[in-house]
Amino acid sequence: MSPVVMQALVLAAGVISLLFVVFLTRRILREKEGDRRMREIGREIRKGAGAFMRREFKILVIFTIVVAAVLAIFIEPKPWSAIAYVLGTVTSALAAYIGMSVGTRANGRTANASARSWDQGLKIAFSAGAVMGFSVVGLGLLGVAILTLVYGDPYISLSFAFGASAVALFLRVGGGIFTKCADVGADLVGKVEHSIPEDDPRNPAVIADNVGDNVGDIAGMGADLYESYVSAIAASMVLAVAVLGPEQGVMLPLMLAGLGIIVSIIGMLSVRPQAADLPFDQQVAKVHGTMNFGVYVSNILMIILSFIVINWYVGELSLFWALISGLVAGFLISLSTEYFTSAEYPPAKRIAHSSQSGPAVTIMEGMGVGMMSTVAPALLVALATVVAYSFAGLLGIAIAALGMLINLAMLLSMDCYGPIADNAAGIAEMADLGQDVRERCEALDAVGNTTAALGKGFAVGSAALASLAWIATYFEVAEVELASLNNPAVIAGVFIGGMLPFLFSALAMKGVSDGSYDIVEEVRRQFRDIPGLMEGTAKADSVRCVDIATRRAIKSMMLPGIIVLLVPLVLGFTLGARAVSGLLVGSLLTGFLMAIMMSNSGGAWDNSKKYIESGQYGGKGSEAHKASVIGDTVGDPFKDTAGPSLNILIKLVGKVAVIFGPLFVAMIALD
Repeated sequence: MSPVVMQALVLAAGVISLLFVVFLTRRILREKEGDRRMREIGREIRKGAGAFMRREFKILVIFTIVVAAVLAIFIEPKPWSAIAYVLGTVTSALAAYIGMSVGTRANGRTANASARSWDQGLKIAFSAGAVMGFSVVGLGLLGVAILTLVYGDPYISLSFAFGASAVALFLRVGGGIFTKCADVGADLVGKVEHSIPEDDPRNPAVIADNVGDNVGDIAGMGADLYESYVSAIAASMVLAVAVLGPEQGVMLPLMLAGLGIIVSIIGMLSVRPQAADLPFDQQVAKVHGTMNFGVYVSNILMIILSFIVINWYVGELSLFWALISGLVAGFLISLSTEYFTSAEYPPAKRIAHSSQSGPAVTIMEGMGVGMMSTVAPALLVALATVVAYSFAGLLGIAIAALGMLINLAMLLSMDCYGPIADNAAGIAEMADLGQDVRERCEALDAVGNTTAALGKGFAVGSAALASLAWIATYFEVAEVELASLNNPAVIAGVFIGGMLPFLFSALAMKGVSDGSYDIVEEVRRQFRDIPGLMEGTAKADSVRCVDIATRRAIKSMMLPGIIVLLVPLVLGFTLGARAVSGLLVGSLLTGFLMAIMMSNSGGAWDNSKKYIESGQYGGKGSEAHKASVIGDTVGDPFKDTAGPSLNILIKLVGKVAVIFGPLFVAMIALD
């Protein structure tokens, strides 16, 4: 097969992905949004999400101009590095905006469809999640492929991936702070102080909470995994060129990514729920099993097709086994995450049981679960790294990272389904759609909590392997052959890198704490000062809460973002390239384990609360339930702000190091 035909097939896969997005969007928008009250709630959520994104993008534009100017002046090739950076920023922002925009239009439609049957609600919510998933892989593959093929050198894709990191930093960190300010504030005043339902329309922070689901868990997650996806492709191409040659080194990662899109479409279309009136527990299991079937289909097809392509194109199978090591590691990390977070398994049930003893024991048990949950992912990433390296060296590690992300569209579809189902359940409560509809939406939401936890576990695991790929790339571009622990600069880098995730997490948690305080005070003020609000005869001022959360998120994300960008630069220009290699290892080690611990603790606290709400240990309103709400409140910034934000840190420090690595070498030469 000629190179031109292979390039055309890769580009066709990206185009097919975007056409599939158009198909899904049209199918979603054909569904009716519901009655007047549902449409009104939907408009408020869309308006709040749009306001947040506009303010984020205004700052992002300024940030992009500054960084692009620096790249155009200092980084070769000039000005292509700056152009690639801007393209990476624009495509990532576009993917995030498309996913969030469709998600905010799908939540009311999901609730309305659930009035007919749960399978209709699942169809709408999962299709909307898939819009995010296939926007990410379609725009990501087309962006990397077109830029690399036009310029003719895969190194240019590194700047493209760097641009994607900037969007992930803004949307993942800023969106995470926004959503948890609103969520924690709404819960502390509404559920704890006034004992009103979670999505009660009298609570002025409820709309802001729903807005946060979209900007944090859809746009933020999409930008996070867009960054991982293009990073894995870029690192694979750069390292593969040295091993396989210019043509095969560029085309093999692109072809594998194109195959991933096709099998993900097949997997998504194989999710075909069947209508049935089932008890709540059986309904949850049915929804979960239906979605998992699509994952199994796409994984099996990918294994078969990647075997055929690698054997045909490369002529031997070492890279296939490296790819499989990453794919299997990602799948097993997801299973481990499900075990430690799902209410169906002992860890979350133990937390629920401990809630009978009060909030302190609930928090201790949840922390222990999170710490224990780091064992399996750490061993799996270590094993995948050893296996991949033994088969194909440093290139094998990059291919393993690509293998973990190869079915990203399918996995991201499941993850982004979660916040849409959560919003649908909230709209069903606020619009008073009735107990039957609420229970169906809650069943979809219960599955969404698990898929969101799986998505976070997968995102952390993929970030770890992607970071390893960038470390390998850094050694290549910075010409570092060995970073010995006998070197004090390397040791200093390891310590600084190990500290960085703690500092970053502390700043993110402080942003949530400060914002939550502001929201709590505002909700209390409205309950106190608006006559008739608690009686339901007056309307809450939700716009005020959205504005508070937005301002706090933008203010709080600045310092951690600046630190992540400056630390590798300062270290590289003062202690040299080897010190930066220590920084990358230290930040990856502590960042990966902290992210797993915090994400899984938060997910387990959340699902243990829902387990109690299903009727266990006294159900809603019991002392155990109040303790579980406190645990969930602590877990919210763990799982949705600090934990996921560490994905960005461990990848972004690697990108900064790779882009500026040649300058570190030059500075040492001058010394």
